[in-house]
Amino acid sequence: MLCREMIGASCRAVLGAALAALAGLLSPAVAETYPDRPITMIVPFAAGGPSDVLGRLIGQSMSRTLGQTVIIENVGGAGGTTGAARAARAPADGYTILIHHVALAAGATLYPNLPYDTLKDFAPIGLVNQGPFVMISKLDLPPRNIAELLAYLKANGRSVSLAHAGIGSGAHLCNMLLQSALQVKVNEIPYRGTGPAMNDLLAGQVDVLCDQTTNSMPQIQGNRVRSYAVTSAERVAQLPDLRTLQQAGLAGFEITIWHALYAPRGTPAPALAKLGAALEAALKDPQVLARFTDLGTTPYPEGRRGAAEARAQLESEVAKWGRVIREAGVVAN
Repeated sequence: MLCREMIGASCRAVLGAALAALAGLLSPAVAETYPDRPITMIVPFAAGGPSDVLGRLIGQSMSRTLGQTVIIENVGGAGGTTGAARAARAPADGYTILIHHVALAAGATLYPNLPYDTLKDFAPIGLVNQGPFVMISKLDLPPRNIAELLAYLKANGRSVSLAHAGIGSGAHLCNMLLQSALQVKVNEIPYRGTGPAMNDLLAGQVDVLCDQTTNSMPQIQGNRVRSYAVTSAERVAQLPDLRTLQQAGLAGFEITIWHALYAPRGTPAPALAKLGAALEAALKDPQVLARFTDLGTTPYPEGRRGAAEARAQLESEVAKWGRVIREAGVVAN
């Protein structure tokens, strides 16, 4: 009756206050019983890709802490925005979470008609890991080192195919920066995830891939691809022979991949706290840390990877990639 006597924002404010009060009353019950059924972790990229590998690794450890299975659901497409939209629309009850990387931030500018607000529709749980990309190619590509590869890209332009995991993916962002630094346009081949892109690289169907260490390390170690350089400012301990792109002459070139966990906006604080504690336990798990080392990636430092830090990172990266993408004039359809 009250809302019929009010309009617009005033009515919404009354409803919002009522819902907040109700959530406060329910919080003790949520804290006591959560979780009492399996949790779905949405991976917004194809199975077999680096985000999928990390999601399964973190999910297994979190399952042990929470006492409930964390089920991985791959929802690929549109540079990770399809899966993010699924997570944003999910019930805010703590039973759906999202693992996403830098592409979540970039998508805010790349996709002008997103069905969600990147900075408002997700409740950050915590930061997971950070690591570089590696420039790799099929084995029979002529260049033998990074200097030769950069010269080859500049000389051959659109006759060279660079794979990526879809518009807005980390590999696509890496490609954009590389083309900008070299002042060249290449033939970009999009895939529905890094896993399929890697498969075609191994088959010799595409020439070059800027890939995360988490996905490329096994292929490099197995001598199934040729590796050239890393995209971080410093060399990577697991790949000591690879120079950075900065050392190869691309001044200021740096892009790293980072992952974080999110829940839908409005997820009860007790559920977020338990999820955050389970993530923290996973990032201290010796098995997880050993696997991180194998994959050439590192967890965020303890004390600097909580929900507040994850929100600050997302906000900073949305601003950073907004500038880069607007300067490049790239818009996803």
